[in-house]
Amino acid sequence: MKTKELELKLSKIKLVAFDVDGVMTDGSLTFDENGVEYKTFNAKDGQGIVMLNKAGIITAIITARDNGTVKHRFETLGMSKLYMGQKNKILAMKELVAEYKLDLSQVAYMGDDLPDLCVLKEVGLACCPSDAVEEVKKVCHFVSSFGGGKGAIRELTDLIYKTQFKQ
Repeated sequence: MKTKELELKLSKIKLVAFDVDGVMTDGSLTFDENGVEYKTFNAKDGQGIVMLNKAGIITAIITARDNGTVKHRFETLGMSKLYMGQKNKILAMKELVAEYKLDLSQVAYMGDDLPDLCVLKEVGLACCPSDAVEEVKKVCHFVSSFGGGKGAIRELTDLIYKTQFKQ
């Protein structure tokens, strides 16, 4: 359920960024015998990102890993910015808001684990899937009722869309 405080935060969002493993995916890491990594993404989560793009909201990925599958997903969804291999994610976030001339209060970020805390503590709307680690859940304004790769992104994108466009 949306509180007035959450609704106010949702109404200010101009940029939404996501971690990958545990947010865009369920966190599973699958490798073949040659070490090639595979990821599974949720189609409904992807549709939510596409809806935000069409509405003019900037969408981005900030991930510590470097993976061709992530680049392909980024391109397929028509997202705005991709940051891979980011060990200190807040540096990428600060670069992102500077490029788009935004304030961190206008940013939503969804992460699920300890490397995301540096960003979650700074953004206007800190979000996580239901299966995020406890340290992350404690700092988030919005904890999805769905797990990573299982609809958490779609729940967030629907909330932003419905709040800003009164759908």
